[in-house]
Amino acid sequence: MSFTPLNQAKDKYDVIVIGSGLGGLTCANRLARAGHDVLLLEYHFKLGGLATWFKRKSHVFDVSLHGFPYGMVKTCKKYWTKEIRDSIVQLKDIVFDNPQFSLKTTFEKTNFSDILVKRFKIARSVVDTFFETVNSMNFYDDLAMTTRELFEQFFPGRTDVHRFLMEPITYANGSTFDEPAITYGIVFSNFMNKGVYTFKGGTDKLIGMMGDELQRNGVTICTTAKVDRVITEKGKVTGVAVGERIIHAPCVVSNSGITNTIYNLAGRDAFPAEFLGRIDKVKVNNSSCQVYFGLRPGETIPDIGDLLFTSTAAEFSSEEMLKMDTRSRTFSVYYPKTRPDGKEDYTVVASMNGNYDDWAHLSAAEYAKAKEEMIERCFVDLERYIPAIREKCDWVEAATPRTFNRYTLHTKGTSFGTKFEGLDVSRNLFKALPGLFHVGSVGIIMSGWLGAINYGVIVANDADAYLRS
Repeated sequence: MSFTPLNQAKDKYDVIVIGSGLGGLTCANRLARAGHDVLLLEYHFKLGGLATWFKRKSHVFDVSLHGFPYGMVKTCKKYWTKEIRDSIVQLKDIVFDNPQFSLKTTFEKTNFSDILVKRFKIARSVVDTFFETVNSMNFYDDLAMTTRELFEQFFPGRTDVHRFLMEPITYANGSTFDEPAITYGIVFSNFMNKGVYTFKGGTDKLIGMMGDELQRNGVTICTTAKVDRVITEKGKVTGVAVGERIIHAPCVVSNSGITNTIYNLAGRDAFPAEFLGRIDKVKVNNSSCQVYFGLRPGETIPDIGDLLFTSTAAEFSSEEMLKMDTRSRTFSVYYPKTRPDGKEDYTVVASMNGNYDDWAHLSAAEYAKAKEEMIERCFVDLERYIPAIREKCDWVEAATPRTFNRYTLHTKGTSFGTKFEGLDVSRNLFKALPGLFHVGSVGIIMSGWLGAINYGVIVANDADAYLRS
């Protein structure tokens, strides 16, 4: 896939999209299909944002291809291509292993409900009512009830059940017990539709297919093009500055983080005082750490499951999951079936939630030591499922919140955007500064692959209406 050099881009477009995460890609594609002249500017040398990958030796490591809801099937068919839709496959073996229980599930509603009834001895009527409650949640519900209160209402004192219900969602979007219940319920309901899915062929194949579709629809794509600021005149957006170049457009869609967009790209002076008060209440969500294991050619991994939620902590705690020495992590196991067109490659990605501030101020020596200690903890846990894994590996590498900050420019390297209050700010950005729109992970709900793509559609509709007005 070849892109347009920045110096060959035109001086004016209908729309400029800053950043190529899944939300930005989808928004650009929708606007181009609606007939607008679209320029996509990406800071990195490849597209995808956190939906990315990297290569080491013979291995391709996916950074965020770990699972998404069935809704991606319909969304990709409608807003992308049938070819992309047809590459989505189910992960059928989701494993939980911790001191309170060990089990395997397909993460489908019927299977999940049966486990709650048969394994955890919860009355079927209680389980059914719980599912009805979370399925009915929407953006406009009362925010007073927390997830903790929701769980206590249906499963009082059952910390094992709380863990079973909460742990995967905390990994998926950074949720805690004390946030609005809808931030849990909407995401949980999406997964409970028909289980967990992934993209056969890997993230590189997906992003390649999306890039091809963008170019077929006429989008001009420039990589290694860092936008320095959004330009405004008389209270409206007029374009962007990219180095010494000024490129004009009446509409700019930022797929940078909402805090980056406001503080660094547009600047606080561009917004009215009332809106600034809302902005200042937005809290950035947590980041992530990952460790990547590549097996040398000829080595294999037995079928131990596709996604393993593992912990040696006595009970679930979102605070414990954020510690540098957390005892809780997921292992995403990539068998050759994940990349059927490639070599016989086995890889494992360990993922942990993380705080940027814990890593940000370490010296070079302290940082290297902390990464080695994290790798060792992951090895110890992984050996419980894959004996002799150390001898099987020919590549091991770690990423921290500093890594994600470096490659994505996300505030504090956040993996999940903002907490819930960020959604309102993001949705109303163009009302505070006409012509500036935001798409990306905000409000916990609009995080992950499905949330990002769907939000790209929503924002494209807003931008299209603005341009036509």
